[in-house]
Amino acid sequence: MTTELSQKTCKPCEGGVDALDRAAAERMLGELAGNWTLADDAKSIRAEFRFAEFYRTMAFINAVAWVANQQDHHPDIAFGYNYANVTFTTHAIGGLSENDFICAARIDALMAG
Repeated sequence: MTTELSQKTCKPCEGGVDALDRAAAERMLGELAGNWTLADDAKSIRAEFRFAEFYRTMAFINAVAWVANQQDHHPDIAFGYNYANVTFTTHAIGGLSENDFICAARIDALMAG
């Protein structure tokens, strides 16, 4: 799934801007693949990805790391043998920014490719 969001580039965020409110976050969530969910407090988004084996899980983790470094926007990742949980939030503002959704859309594009 390639969206307009996946074509954007993250902008540096060192704070000083407001986090997205719930309504804005829900609108942007609608541009992502269906596996992303909004946290109850609307301060993060999360997705779980499943794989057939550990090697594929690690290949995905490495691809996510590459995207994160390219965008200079880094998720929290928890993983095991055949799964990876990816969580995005913009720590500098204590909530969500467009950057979180850009990176999520880029991960969606990886999964579609």
